[in-house]
Amino acid sequence: MNLGIVGQATGLFAVTNVDDILILALFFAQGIGHAGAASRIVAGQYLGFLGILTAAVAAGFGATFLPDRVIPYLGLLPLALGLRAAWQAWYDRRGDTGTAVVEAGGGPKMLEVAAVTFANGGDNIGVYVPVFATAGAGSTTVHVVVFLALVAVWCAAGRFFATRPIVAGALSRWGHVLLPLVLIGIGVLILVEGGAFRL
Repeated sequence: MNLGIVGQATGLFAVTNVDDILILALFFAQGIGHAGAASRIVAGQYLGFLGILTAAVAAGFGATFLPDRVIPYLGLLPLALGLRAAWQAWYDRRGDTGTAVVEAGGGPKMLEVAAVTFANGGDNIGVYVPVFATAGAGSTTVHVVVFLALVAVWCAAGRFFATRPIVAGALSRWGHVLLPLVLIGIGVLILVEGGAFRL
């Protein structure tokens, strides 16, 4: 395996996914106290990133599943999930009894995490396509393997930050506010930067 290509793939992944660590930390913080939440978050992150890679690799080899004009509207996914999370946080606070319980199946859902990951990766697709189009099959395979390995590293980093005492305390206190705000912000940014409302 060419170490130069591995280094290039690592750098490309890191640069295009910096914001994912914050989102993952928020998801992991939201999942604390919910049995199986961490597994669903990791599975959702992988599912969403596989969607990004599938679209990018296909486009790089000439098959475009998502027309350019559709990509900005991916922002509707995190926007809708952010509004739903805001409603849920408001509803939960109204009915809060102060009792902590471990809930099976509670916390972030796999498909929600996947949807946010995929929507937030719309710009990643635009960056990856020219790389894959010029890299050839062997180099593209190396990129994909490195990217998938780094998704695990990103998940571990998100969980690490979510469980540090200072960060965990802040996320425990403000996570129910931050997660909806971040998701809504990502959704609006994708829509606006992509020109979704341009007439």
